[in-house]
Amino acid sequence: MTADKFIERLVELMDTDAALDLSTKLADVEDWDSLSMVSFFSFCNTTLNRRITPEQIKAAQSVNDLFKLANG
Repeated sequence: MTADKFIERLVELMDTDAALDLSTKLADVEDWDSLSMVSFFSFCNTTLNRRITPEQIKAAQSVNDLFKLANG
């Protein structure tokens, strides 16, 4: 998955209007909350068939960290 497609999908998952890029810090995104984390977890585990843990998601600091998790 390309970075642009990933960010597009992440915006949908987070249901946000925030402008995201790979360098965006998750702490700066108001819509990055527990529901977004669960949505991301589900997306990775079902759609991408990537087995990640909630701890990996909680440890992510930036959009790029999530991108790396999603792409393995």
